[in-house]
Amino acid sequence: MSVAPTPGPAADQLPPPDPADPLRTERAHLAASRTALRDMRHDAETLDIRDVTANWVNAEVLRGEIEQRIKSLADLVHTPLFFGRLDYRHALDADGESGTRFYIGRRHVHDAEGDPMVIDWRAPVSQPFYRASPSDPQGVELRRRFGYDGGELTAYEDEHLTHLTDEERARGAGTAAGSALLQREIERPRVGPMRDIVATIQPEQDAIVRSPLGTTLCVQGAPGTGKTAVGLHRVAFLLYAHRERLARSGTLVVGPNASFLRYIEQVLPALGELEVRQSTVAELVAHVEVRAADPSAVALLKGDARMAEVLRRAVRAGVRMPTEPLVLVRGSRTWRIPAHEIEELVRELLDRDIRYGAAGEALPQRIAHAVLVRMERSGEAPDDRVQAAVARSKPVKTLVRAVWPVVDPAKVVLRLLSDAAFLAEQASGVLSAEEQRLLLWEKPARGVGSAKWSAADAVLVDEARDLVERTPSLGHVVLDEAQDLSPMQYRAVGRRCSTGSATVLGDLAQGTTPWATDGWAQALTHLGKPEAAVSELTEGFRVPRQVIAYASRLLPSIAPELSEATSVREAAGSLEIRGVSSPEELAPLAVAACREALTHEGSVGLIAADGAIPELAAALAAAGLPHLAPGDETSAGRRLTLVAASLAKGLEYDYVVVAEPAGIVAGEPDLRTGLRRLYVALTRAVSGLTVVHHEPVPALLAEAG
Repeated sequence: MSVAPTPGPAADQLPPPDPADPLRTERAHLAASRTALRDMRHDAETLDIRDVTANWVNAEVLRGEIEQRIKSLADLVHTPLFFGRLDYRHALDADGESGTRFYIGRRHVHDAEGDPMVIDWRAPVSQPFYRASPSDPQGVELRRRFGYDGGELTAYEDEHLTHLTDEERARGAGTAAGSALLQREIERPRVGPMRDIVATIQPEQDAIVRSPLGTTLCVQGAPGTGKTAVGLHRVAFLLYAHRERLARSGTLVVGPNASFLRYIEQVLPALGELEVRQSTVAELVAHVEVRAADPSAVALLKGDARMAEVLRRAVRAGVRMPTEPLVLVRGSRTWRIPAHEIEELVRELLDRDIRYGAAGEALPQRIAHAVLVRMERSGEAPDDRVQAAVARSKPVKTLVRAVWPVVDPAKVVLRLLSDAAFLAEQASGVLSAEEQRLLLWEKPARGVGSAKWSAADAVLVDEARDLVERTPSLGHVVLDEAQDLSPMQYRAVGRRCSTGSATVLGDLAQGTTPWATDGWAQALTHLGKPEAAVSELTEGFRVPRQVIAYASRLLPSIAPELSEATSVREAAGSLEIRGVSSPEELAPLAVAACREALTHEGSVGLIAADGAIPELAAALAAAGLPHLAPGDETSAGRRLTLVAASLAKGLEYDYVVVAEPAGIVAGEPDLRTGLRRLYVALTRAVSGLTVVHHEPVPALLAEAG
């Protein structure tokens, strides 16, 4: 992240506004705003806190908050401070600054008197910038959008929402399709990581972004509809509206893989949010070392929600009913609690179905209370200290260890996967005998450390840990590419927001795992949020119309229940299909297509079946075309990325070359999953798509070739 050099023009050196030259006036306001932002940062850097804290601990906390404030006030070189302006119907004063004009930007900026120069896009007053339209102007007389080249303001575009001119009405002012600057911003070539979309948020996206903190939302979004950006911007909005609450409870973004997280990692910092954690599901459940991979059928079974019941039984399997009474000597008195009374206490805790560890901590207190009742009946007057002493006494501790032994979650899962008799007992009536045979390891491990755990096993261990001790809940979780999670993975994410809310993002048509969800209602139930509302985004802004129409030919086969995606963009010549007669010609053709794409501005992605990546990497090297791996940051000198189809989800490139669609389909265990993987690959393009092939393309696509 680059930061602008510190020196800037002083306020009295700024170019004066010029009513006859609106662009000069806006540039003057931009320069003044940058100066004000620099002054705000300087004020934060020079704060003296020596005499405002009671002790060094408070001083360190305050110092940390100030450091975060300083970081959030960084002026990014190529990031405009504001991208829009709202003028309301009320008359302006002589200077045109009566407070009815607001500049909308990525963060709040005020002058030395505290008057706002730029309004944060998340503030309520900014909402009409995204929602106002000619049919519902919301009091806005004029909406102005600004065009930039890097950080330099180069153009503006006006929309008179209450009194449209004939020219504005003809071009569809007030809509995405009617704004040339909006289209230009959407189509701007991509070099580097994913960027924010604050300048281009559309009304249906804004409604999701500004939804209340307590609401869990599921966004079903076709490729190019901006669902990932919407989820990230919702986090930024919630942190703005509920900063103190979320600072205490925490926020988390969960992505499908590390490459995806590297791609999106700069979006929130660019919006001034520096403290949001990002993770994959695998990282969330990393309690054991993953050293093996399950066959699809085994992974599918381990991800089944029925495993939660098997684990619940297994965790409690060690509980034993007492056969002997408790005998406790205190001073000259001996107290006896019969076995049947202790059994009642144990069964009550089992029936309440509370966490195993919490119940184990409650049992000695329950037993001690039973002793105190007898003491009181005999005329003694014990207090809480006596009860605590009884609960800690050796006879009580010995009894509790016998009837409610301590449980190690990983050892429980290890035993389930290694001990056929134990598994049969816990899975009785839940899993069939054949399913139990699938779960068992061929060679049982000696211990937790030496076991060859799989990714699905790690999720089971996480479930078992939660059965023993409650997983801490965060205030808000964003779950992206959610369609690929198993029911047990949904449960793992759901317990991280059990008392908070979530934003669930995905596309059923892009589900490419054997356990991919068939519907959002089922997925949200596993997440623990069955009441969540589902919103569907179908209008794309990033993927050209020809490309999305071509890829959508697969929808009747891979997701017939979904509406066909559309696009507001019309990019002529953005789709080309090229075939060759022999397999030896395919790699050279792909290289040539990449070389041609590199003549355009922006990033280029070459996507192919995982098994074809080594051959294509060698062909690119032989041709002198250096390439990056998915997630590596592109730059002006390195714009080509070679992408295995399994890693393409969530990424996008200006120009995409898809090599051998049939190979991508064949690389998956079944036709439906293969076609979904191909759908993902075809929809990564922002400006142009070239498909190269030797084998016939799938029949659903052939008529478009």
